[in-house]
Amino acid sequence: MKLANLFTLIIWSLCWLHTFGLKAQEGDQILDGIGETALTARYVFDENLRDWSRNNLHAELQGSEVVFADDAVFGKVLSLQSADKNFIKLPGALIGAEESLTISGWFLSDSEQTLSLLDFGVNTKNHFSIGLSKGNLIAEVIADGNQIQTKKQGLKLNNWHHFVVIFNIVKSDFELYVDGKLEETTTITNIALNQVFDLSNTKNNQFYIGQSLYGSERKGDVKLHDFRMYHVALSAQQVERIYHTALQGEAVVNERQENEDKLPGFHAQTPELYIAYLKSVEDIQVRTNVGELPRLPAYLDAQYNTGVDNTKVRVIWPTPEDNHKVQQEGTYTLVGRISGSPLQPKATVTVKQMPIKAPQRILEPFKLSQVRLNKGPHGEQTKFIENRDKFIGALAQTNSDSFLYMFRNAFGVEQPHGAEPLGVWDSQETKLRGHASGHYLSAIAQAYASSTYNKELQDVFAKKMEYMVETLYDLSKLSGEPKTPGGDFVSDPREVPFGPGKSGYDSDLSEQGIRNDYWNWGKGYISAYPPDQFIMLERGATYGGQNDQIWAPYYTLHKILAGLLDIYEISGNKKALVVAQGMGDWVAARIGELPTPTLISMWNRYIAGEYGGMNEVMARLYRLSGTEPYLEVATLFDNIKMFYGDAQHTHGLAKNVDTFRGLHANQHIPQIVGALEMYRDTDVVEYFKIADNFWFKTTHDYMYSIGGVAGARNPANAECFPAQPATLYENGFSSGGQNETCATYNMLKLTRNLFFFEPKAQLMDYYERGLYNHILASVAKDSPANTYHVPLLPGSVKHFGNPDMKGFTCCNGTAIESSTKLQNSIYFKSKDNKSLYVNLFIPSRLDWTQRNIQIDQITSFPNEDHTTLKIKGKGSFELKIRVPSWATNGFYVKINGKEIDLESSPGSYVSINRKWRNGDTIEIRMPFEFRLEPVMDQQNIASLFYGPVLLAAQEDAPRTEWRKVTFDAQHLGKSIQGDPSTLEFNYKGIVFKPFYETYGRHSVYLDVSLD
Repeated sequence: MKLANLFTLIIWSLCWLHTFGLKAQEGDQILDGIGETALTARYVFDENLRDWSRNNLHAELQGSEVVFADDAVFGKVLSLQSADKNFIKLPGALIGAEESLTISGWFLSDSEQTLSLLDFGVNTKNHFSIGLSKGNLIAEVIADGNQIQTKKQGLKLNNWHHFVVIFNIVKSDFELYVDGKLEETTTITNIALNQVFDLSNTKNNQFYIGQSLYGSERKGDVKLHDFRMYHVALSAQQVERIYHTALQGEAVVNERQENEDKLPGFHAQTPELYIAYLKSVEDIQVRTNVGELPRLPAYLDAQYNTGVDNTKVRVIWPTPEDNHKVQQEGTYTLVGRISGSPLQPKATVTVKQMPIKAPQRILEPFKLSQVRLNKGPHGEQTKFIENRDKFIGALAQTNSDSFLYMFRNAFGVEQPHGAEPLGVWDSQETKLRGHASGHYLSAIAQAYASSTYNKELQDVFAKKMEYMVETLYDLSKLSGEPKTPGGDFVSDPREVPFGPGKSGYDSDLSEQGIRNDYWNWGKGYISAYPPDQFIMLERGATYGGQNDQIWAPYYTLHKILAGLLDIYEISGNKKALVVAQGMGDWVAARIGELPTPTLISMWNRYIAGEYGGMNEVMARLYRLSGTEPYLEVATLFDNIKMFYGDAQHTHGLAKNVDTFRGLHANQHIPQIVGALEMYRDTDVVEYFKIADNFWFKTTHDYMYSIGGVAGARNPANAECFPAQPATLYENGFSSGGQNETCATYNMLKLTRNLFFFEPKAQLMDYYERGLYNHILASVAKDSPANTYHVPLLPGSVKHFGNPDMKGFTCCNGTAIESSTKLQNSIYFKSKDNKSLYVNLFIPSRLDWTQRNIQIDQITSFPNEDHTTLKIKGKGSFELKIRVPSWATNGFYVKINGKEIDLESSPGSYVSINRKWRNGDTIEIRMPFEFRLEPVMDQQNIASLFYGPVLLAAQEDAPRTEWRKVTFDAQHLGKSIQGDPSTLEFNYKGIVFKPFYETYGRHSVYLDVSLD
């Protein structure tokens, strides 16, 4: 999609450097096809000093008044005159981690005098500078007496030039680009960014534009435009794209189809890993219903050379974009491929009209308050308790007024004494503000339910819930009601007028520009900003930072409504339901009469139309309130294009067609969660198929080893699914990171909800993977800071944010939810209370109050391969225990010390149906072993697991290539030493630790050879 072109004029000549009658494209492309979370800050310098990225790291003027001058090329630009003693200061938090750094900007100078464009660092002995001297552009880094420098000679005066300086810590290169071309590369030696910048206390960093750290007087005039900072090293292709985009027209954000970089290549026909021992693979026959693409198994039975302990092989099948082959009964053949093998397995597909199965919800969860996390059998702290306590402890210390600040700001209500706003995505002018407050509502409700072990903590969260709801209730009652008796007001949500003194709707949230006329907003309205963004979405607004652009208004609303309903369900606060109903009525009025083409356009607009799980929350609102129209409104949030292919419902996920390839992952996963919620409330079987098909495709064709499901080089966006299924190596592994943590949060939610309908072990196998290897691994060592993306390239390092809960991204928001409900899927029960499912092996206590039974699970899992269940109480019920898919060394069960003979196979549940007595014990043992999980389209690139635990190689420096290792083909762990009780291992001097215990540089994927 094209971005709004606020300043765009047609560029009819590329000779603009010599022609001042033209104006360059300016639009608000937050990025030129670069994964947007790679951007740290962007200062356009057209009319203010604000940061136009999503991070709100706004600049400040130092000295006399700032001047924005008219310019023939860029419209308005920052002008720093030699006679003025002013310069620009940027926040020290621009750099907070040891990672690569890219700085991009435009400048025009009329003098050959020495001039500082920028100077960043701790002091004059440790700094990073870019400046002009005698017509030369010089970039240098000085650290403790060491120096590196690059330069471009002979710049033309009175001409705009674009520079990019890259400090690439992976390649140890210092590069200078001018006007899109690489001018010079210098090798980095004896200098690290942690010498130049204070990474532990960013307040000590000094970032100046137009002034040196030496404080010397500026000797020339300079104009500046569009300064950007990235925390990755841009490629030559990306640099060129930034340069030419500014000259030639609008950028296409996040739809670039070329790879931003290349990973090390391997010959396509070279047999890798176990493929070298592969002898044959079975052909298969599958059946499918007319109109539905067949579900083809990702793994087929295979034969290998004697001695190789492998029985399956990964097959990549064709993935059509429609269902034209299955429109009538008959048969056809598909040919699959195996990476690195000439073997081509075949699938004969029989298309037949068959009855449609509609699964029923047969399981239910326990309340959070019924399951308590315990310490290990030796009194040791578990990772689950450690992470829970970090978040619950920090949440207890939060000031609820910070989470209400932007709501009061929107309504023009006075703030309580001492109230301070949140930062990052909840700042004054950020269009997503209020999203963190929704997460907060859910988190404090869950913290209340989860803190049964501490009455004082529960009381803290009870008070926070009541205070939040009371305030939101009072504000919601203002909407659509006269400010003063007899005053004008607009109660109909469909008739919201322009803001006072405005000629249209806009998203201006600045202190000067925000509208506060709540009496005109329609009855029941509640959000942290006025209603304009919702209306602008209906009228075609796109995502971006300008005042005619928006940022996912329904996404924010979903978080708020979900939080209110969580509080209602957990605490019974009826006002929370009333507030949710009021806004539900508002939404029903606004979108209830919109035509289908408008809805399709809205829900398929990148980020702008991201609605979180509005279909889910409206269905929940119907179920909790009994108000039928809410369910009708939920159907209006169907993403018709993805769900059904088109308005005629000809294909889409309902017909098992992959319609989400290349799309933004977390924009769409909550929509699938909502589809399943719709199935629960409507019994429309297509909704179940949408959810089930999506889960299967995502976990088989887009999943990384940690359980994350997004991160693409093609399209160039770390938040997107790769452009084609089963091509993680070809199109995945974004250099900007991948595996957005909130996407995994939503995948676990989807997995859990599917399990209630079809309790398959493979669902809980995935849940265990994502929980241990992503959610637990996403939290910082000494604080509740957590990851946004989890980078998986060689020698990567996790980056944690929001340690004090004062500035939330989307993943910071879901983190406070994830870590206050870690116990929510350990146990489930059948609806008739006759069966108990033990899904996860976590030390915990279950109070099965419906049966007057208590069960303690005692274990150090995964630091040991066994667990014990102790029963207090008595009664007959079926105990169903998961046999993990990785438990290929056996699964052994003892009852009261006596081993029992059970049929078990990896990836199933064993059932024990008997009359249980008080004091009965069930001991379960599942011996661990090492195993490899390769990338589907490049088998030698693989992750090492021990049982359920992903082991990461601990690295001491960035890497340019995958770490090479060689294992024994017949006995993988032969050359691996270590202590399973600590899960720390050593392979030829390389230390491997659980990924959830990894805080430094790591390699999750390895280049593996087998002997």
